[in-house]
Amino acid sequence: MTDGDRQDRKRLAILQIGWLGWTAVTLLLLAVLGFVALRHAMETNAVAVLDSADKLLRGGDGAIRQVAAERYGDDASQKVEMFVPADARAPLPIVVFIPGGSWRSGDPHDYRFIARALAPRGYAVVLAGYRLGPKGRFPAMLEDGASALRWVADHARARGGDPDRIVLMGHSAGAYNAAMLALDRRWLAHRRLSADALRGMIGLSGPYDFYPFDDPATIDAFGHAANPEDTQPIAHVRGDAPPLLLVHGSTDTRVRPRNSVALARALTAAGAPTHAVLLKDVSHEGMIMAFARPFSRDPRALDAVTGFLAQVTRPGPSPAASSAASPAVQAPGR
Repeated sequence: MTDGDRQDRKRLAILQIGWLGWTAVTLLLLAVLGFVALRHAMETNAVAVLDSADKLLRGGDGAIRQVAAERYGDDASQKVEMFVPADARAPLPIVVFIPGGSWRSGDPHDYRFIARALAPRGYAVVLAGYRLGPKGRFPAMLEDGASALRWVADHARARGGDPDRIVLMGHSAGAYNAAMLALDRRWLAHRRLSADALRGMIGLSGPYDFYPFDDPATIDAFGHAANPEDTQPIAHVRGDAPPLLLVHGSTDTRVRPRNSVALARALTAAGAPTHAVLLKDVSHEGMIMAFARPFSRDPRALDAVTGFLAQVTRPGPSPAASSAASPAVQAPGR
């Protein structure tokens, strides 16, 4: 082999290494841009984008099985979807998840990532919609929540769920709905149900103490109420409330963390020890994003939820609020 041949091979090797290096850099850049685009989409309320990404990154819905997709009312938003693990062994405790969206938007179909996150851990998951916009003004969203729970009580057992072990869960506006159903006995009583039978309630970034109303969403949803103070969860605290897990991000500027802190303090003063779980460097959107891939790499919110669920859904009598109170946590950032 001549010196010229050796030089040609060396140049070719350098070119190949350079091509591979640029290919890797390009792929990394595309991945970063995709991640940034997904985060931007979520921050503009495109939950469907998040759900699609989660389904893709999990390799589909093979770990869960849909067992119901039904209406409980005449409005298109009055619907439920129910999921169980693919290898479900009934009866399973039930998590009823209520979407957020400022009482203006929120389709349960777009929140299947909640089912993918929780059902494989041994839970039946019901995604519950409710009327939105002018049709869903207070108290319609609570009447719908109670009707969705009536559907669960009547139909979930035949689909693999245990209606004696129900935990309500919601994000943002959905957390408000869940808190009101758990604390104010009126709404479930209208549907011949008892709030005292709930095993617990999980609120993610929820508004619980926001009167006077100071933004268009709350004015639209509650501004007509004859007694506006009565619309607030903090006005309905009681010492015999079911256990509540209140999780909030420290950097939430849409629904301030003081909402969870204030409700926890009021419940504790009433005789139901509760603490706000504050997650450092988590935003309003980041809270719900943490339940879907690729954002579930930060496990703090999911860990808090699954730990609470394991505690309050054990077979047997419902635990007292004092024995299942959420821990006071200022979890470190990641």
